Amino acid sequence: MRIRKYDFDYSRRFFLEKSAKGIAGGITGAGVLTAMWPELVKSGEIVKAYPDELTSIEMQTKGKVKVGDFITAANVEHVAHLLDPVALHQIKDLGRKIKIRASTKDVAGEMYSKGYWDATVRGQAAGGAKFGPDGNVMTVDGKQWTGGSPFPDPVAASEQGALQATMNLTLSWGRADMTQYVIKQKEIDAAGKIDFNYDFSWLELAMSCRTDGTIVRDRADLLRQQVVFFTASDDVAGTSFMSTWYYDQRKMPELYGYLPQFRRVRQFPSNQRFEPLVPGSTWFLTDAWAAGDPMLVWGEYETVERKPMLGAYGGNWKGKLPNWEKGRHGGPEGNTFYDTEFELAPEVIVVRAKPTGFPRAPVGYKDMYIDARNCMYCAYIRYDRNGKAWLNFETGSGLLKDGDKVLTYDGTNDPIWSWQYVLSHDVQSGRMTQIEHAETGAGGIRNRWNVPAEEVHDKFFTQKAIQSFGKV
Repeated sequence: MRIRKYDFDYSRRFFLEKSAKGIAGGITGAGVLTAMWPELVKSGEIVKAYPDELTSIEMQTKGKVKVGDFITAANVEHVAHLLDPVALHQIKDLGRKIKIRASTKDVAGEMYSKGYWDATVRGQAAGGAKFGPDGNVMTVDGKQWTGGSPFPDPVAASEQGALQATMNLTLSWGRADMTQYVIKQKEIDAAGKIDFNYDFSWLELAMSCRTDGTIVRDRADLLRQQVVFFTASDDVAGTSFMSTWYYDQRKMPELYGYLPQFRRVRQFPSNQRFEPLVPGSTWFLTDAWAAGDPMLVWGEYETVERKPMLGAYGGNWKGKLPNWEKGRHGGPEGNTFYDTEFELAPEVIVVRAKPTGFPRAPVGYKDMYIDARNCMYCAYIRYDRNGKAWLNFETGSGLLKDGDKVLTYDGTNDPIWSWQYVLSHDVQSGRMTQIEHAETGAGGIRNRWNVPAEEVHDKFFTQKAIQSFGKV
């Protein structure tokens, strides 16, 4: 029988002690009972790396909360230590409720796509990654990184671990070589009124750091091409933007936009990262994937803490429902929050950074809550220059699996891993942006994953292409 000594107080002391040792030695990564990454490579699971008390919500709350329960204002005090401050505010004060699901233990099978997992394992087997003299990531023999997470087990050292965890987010947002997402976005004001509805497509094409190990069109200097085009509402239909990211994380992306009313493509200032793309929206380009800017134009990275935490790490894709649409609840009109499920992650890395490359940025700093199991964020909080919480960009992710319905990558039987929803909550104005991964959108746009680069590059990822997207 295992002695239950690894309760919340023990884990808190353990993570504090590990961080202190990591700062001195820079070697300790994730795991409590043993190192997590070797166990993941061996079995794909975390059961030997963490005690039950860090993967069981019942043990973590001494039986006060169980799998299947809903967290509401009436019982949130039992899990307050497991929530980010904005989620806690939403539940306590705004009528939000979240359902608790069992913690995912099969990390390789459920928290990665097969291609991204395989690329990560290959990269680590070849020696892993390091930071070069210029701050960019490279293989241990000084070559460009080949794909997958370069640091799947970030060290506990404050700055080094924070840089490693952030680089995992930056190099591959959607963790696939090509993605086209259909997005329905609702803008809800503080009174619960929906004042804007948008349909758009968000596309990402990895030019390097691909899971297949290739470089698209020999452009090793580029990291990705990213495009967004709107098909609804009528006042923004046809508006499109294209961002070209460099592998060098010191260089700002080139940003071009097509505005139908002017009938031309124009280049936007490269530092225009802190304003919404469309009216009413709460999120900025800098917020995307919690890593919307090149990593090295932010600075003063530090690991604030490591701790167990509740988050939307799986179970939130409603593929059996019409157009994958979730239920809503809470707020003044009962429509402010999605119906979501959270699970207990045994170890979350809280990373803080400041926008050092933007002298006039309205942002003071950001906190990224990164799950050590797969190095993907769930919550990201943007703070203003007075240190007050401004926006929480909460993202649910996981397999596109709803019971016996599973979506797979084209030409394979491999389940798709993806983001599933975003709640972008401006806590200062009270506005909420709901971003939902839909099956289809206005104009007949649909999702696509891992389409060959040559099939989509000229069609979507050029200045000429973005002029016609309102007609797709």
